[in-house]
Amino acid sequence: MSKLRDAKIGSTVTVTKIDGAGAVKKRIMDMGITKGAELFIRKVAPLGDPVEITVRGYELSLRKADADIIEVKAV
Repeated sequence: MSKLRDAKIGSTVTVTKIDGAGAVKKRIMDMGITKGAELFIRKVAPLGDPVEITVRGYELSLRKADADIIEVKAV
């Protein structure tokens, strides 16, 4: 499996696992990023932080640290 931070711009991926624990994992899940959710990678900032994605019909920016705990697979 690969991490969300490694996904290519313009690709669509599916969440397979969220590695975080406690408040970090809950915050990510509250944003709509749950197992099975499809994420479209819209943009990545020049230095790689943040990553802009579309999830469940809205745009979201994630820090590299958050994107690193989300495991994804290509659709």
